[in-house]
Amino acid sequence: MQSLKALVGLRSRSSCSFQRSRFLSHHYQRPFSAQPNYNPQNDDLEDQVLVQGRAKSRASILNRPSALNALTTSMVARLKRLYESWEENSNIGIVLMKGSGRAFCSGADVVTLYQLINDGNVEECKKFFETLYKFVYLQRTYLKPHVAILDGITMGGGAGISLPGMFRVVTEKTVFANPETQMGFHPDAGASYYLSRLPGYLGEYLALTGDKLNGVEMIACGLATHYSLNARLAWVEERVGKLITDEPSVIETALAQYGDLVYPDRGSVLHKIDTVDRCFCHDTVEEIIDALEKEAAESYDEWCKTALKKLREASPLSLKITLQSIREGRFQTLDQCLAREYRISLNGVSKRVSNDFCEGVRARLVDKDFAPKWDPPSLADVSKDMVDCCFSRLDEFEPELQLPTALREPHM
Repeated sequence: MQSLKALVGLRSRSSCSFQRSRFLSHHYQRPFSAQPNYNPQNDDLEDQVLVQGRAKSRASILNRPSALNALTTSMVARLKRLYESWEENSNIGIVLMKGSGRAFCSGADVVTLYQLINDGNVEECKKFFETLYKFVYLQRTYLKPHVAILDGITMGGGAGISLPGMFRVVTEKTVFANPETQMGFHPDAGASYYLSRLPGYLGEYLALTGDKLNGVEMIACGLATHYSLNARLAWVEERVGKLITDEPSVIETALAQYGDLVYPDRGSVLHKIDTVDRCFCHDTVEEIIDALEKEAAESYDEWCKTALKKLREASPLSLKITLQSIREGRFQTLDQCLAREYRISLNGVSKRVSNDFCEGVRARLVDKDFAPKWDPPSLADVSKDMVDCCFSRLDEFEPELQLPTALREPHM
């Protein structure tokens, strides 16, 4: 399995990182402007996804800054319509995505999903996941070069709609995480695909603990392709926006002009990759916790204690679901990962096995008491049948996620 040792010791200039992270990008061979004046108070549906255009480019701008650009069904549906129309337009060479305010995208609007479930409107929740996952697949198979500016908070579904694209630009303000287990859910929107392809067992660590990575760390492990200081983003956008091409190598050169030489700092988890691999390589969550406890006792490392604390705060059911999902994702294409994640998500919002998703959202984002009452309450109480049930179809009449794999071929 690939090690991070070499990555941590090397410089992470953008032109090199583009080549190093091709395992996350598709293999297709086939201009955006400065920040607009945003109106955070405008909540019209079309204004939640703004559009900027130049002669040979289009940019989509997630525009719910007060909600950290959290995704709703209508936002994702609009993105999908825009991207499909842009792909068909022969005059457009480059497509860009960015966010307004201090976030790129914090993920799904889980509070809205929570309210829908409590109102008995589970079908609307299902529609959200179907729409989101179809857009993730569109991104992965997109025929035109795509540039995502991940400046600020980039979590959950926000990563899902951007990481499958060809170019991912991060800054010193980027904060990446998959915090779903802390909310009684599982890393989705393709997370079991991209996390399982990280070096060693870093993906399991990030998925189970919800720990954060900064922009430099995303470059080092291959989640991002280019690093640029936030202050230079206007120049980056102006340079790429003037390109009259859809040739990836030309776009790569333009982005590399504003790249920076970066190294993970001494406190980075990437410098602990041997410990991560030693602890998170095990087959069960219980064994992972035992390995961390042993490591903590022998090394007195605060990192181990912090990881243990995060695991103990998370939903026990979510931990077991997540570990199995990541492990299965290692050997599957993105469409297979999305189909599995769709079943897990629908079972979660339907409360087929547990109410942990609603309880997690309540505790962290609604009542904010940070004291969720997980059901089951401990790992010992989570049976194999419970986990297996979460991976199965709701019933024989529940349609599977339908992706256009015959028209848009998936890639490993």
